[in-house]
Amino acid sequence: MSNRDAQQDFRLLLEELYRERTLRFFKAGQSIPLRNQEIWIVYRGLVQLATLQPSGDEALLGLAGPLMPLGRSLTLLEPYHAVALTNVDLLRLTTEEIHSSPRLARELTEQMARRLRQAEALLALAGKRLVIDRLQGFLYLLAHEFGHPTGEGIRIDVRLTHQQFANALGTTRVTVTRFLGELKYRGLIEIGSDRRIYLKEPQRLAAASCF
Repeated sequence: MSNRDAQQDFRLLLEELYRERTLRFFKAGQSIPLRNQEIWIVYRGLVQLATLQPSGDEALLGLAGPLMPLGRSLTLLEPYHAVALTNVDLLRLTTEEIHSSPRLARELTEQMARRLRQAEALLALAGKRLVIDRLQGFLYLLAHEFGHPTGEGIRIDVRLTHQQFANALGTTRVTVTRFLGELKYRGLIEIGSDRRIYLKEPQRLAAASCF
């Protein structure tokens, strides 16, 4: 079964089990409350997961997209916060509900594996010495997780600020701006009128990724 088919099966399961439950809506930029014994499942949109370094700088831990779970019980980090990167709809579940449904627990394990693969890719990118290599690999990761093919290239359906790129890559906003401009000049990316990034030649960016 393909990843797309598996995700569709999980979505159908959620609709079957919780069709009467109201989704919680959060606007882009809004903090998402994280409580013990509760798990949020992203139904639509993207959530940014982050922590703070001792320096006060924010460190990106990952992006939770559709059907990915997030919650305080899924991390050992403190502080740990979740912010809606786009408008999102979330489904709230208790750990008791998850434990009482083996099928739901199995599906959530698969989604946690997606989160783990993403986290490992981010860690591997952090080990690259050159910032431009980290940036290219990060763009490819975003396209792999949240990209859609279009006539203009693979559109990344995540709009990060240059500062958010910098936080994810361990560099400065000025450096990110300069290297994005270089990638655009080389014809590897394009910035659309919707301010989204389009990968023009993803196979060349793939060389800088770790997967």
